[in-house]
Amino acid sequence: MRLLTLLLATAFASSFLNAAVVEEKLTLPNELGTAVMYHDTTAMKPAPAVVVVHEWWGLNDYARKRAHQLAELGYTAIAVDMYGTGKSTSHPKDAMSFMNAALAEPEKMNARFDAALAILRKQPSTDSSKLFAIGYCFGGAVVLNQARRGLDLAGVASFHGSLGTETKVEPGTIKAKVLVATGAADTMVPVKQVAGFVEEMTAAGVDFELLSFPGVMHSFTNPGSTALGKKYDMPLAYDTHADQVSWAALMTMLAQ
Repeated sequence: MRLLTLLLATAFASSFLNAAVVEEKLTLPNELGTAVMYHDTTAMKPAPAVVVVHEWWGLNDYARKRAHQLAELGYTAIAVDMYGTGKSTSHPKDAMSFMNAALAEPEKMNARFDAALAILRKQPSTDSSKLFAIGYCFGGAVVLNQARRGLDLAGVASFHGSLGTETKVEPGTIKAKVLVATGAADTMVPVKQVAGFVEEMTAAGVDFELLSFPGVMHSFTNPGSTALGKKYDMPLAYDTHADQVSWAALMTMLAQ
């Protein structure tokens, strides 16, 4: 059954290879910052839509590329700047500073996510009953916390994101299907944290899928992570297999 679903997802995606993707820069209300939306102008009917949340580096080319990639496959996607400042960096000290500043204001982060979701709902190309969110690294933690808020999302996917929480979710709160892809050798998301997440989701009765890749380190979906890891002596590395398998799992989720 899973193979059949994956084949259907692949067929669905391949039908949009000639999509005419438009990029639209957006200003969020109430001085919350900016976002970039991508959609296919040739779409014939409403389709699922996705909020994309960036790594701790900020809303950079990688996050925008993922949103554009989704639009090429027929999904409307909006990459939202969770820092609200338009800043991005390739230096870990700056990234840590940006991330900590955002985490210190969780209400603003939630407001930015809500604003992006509201924009997606209004798009003619969007099936508002099928809204998803995906995130990478810092963004993975963000989308999981949006699910923990009980938002009406069809699904969320976290790629090499932090899985911990100070307050475990209560049963019945999470409405979304949850997909988590993590590296078993990711020192930033240790085994104890992964086990705690599984325990939390199981106790809350959440429909979730966990992909753990042996020997794979942090930021495995980002082709630029290996060079950054070497430059700053950080445990980062791209992994082609983990990237492809986790992306295929996302495609299956969206197609369902």
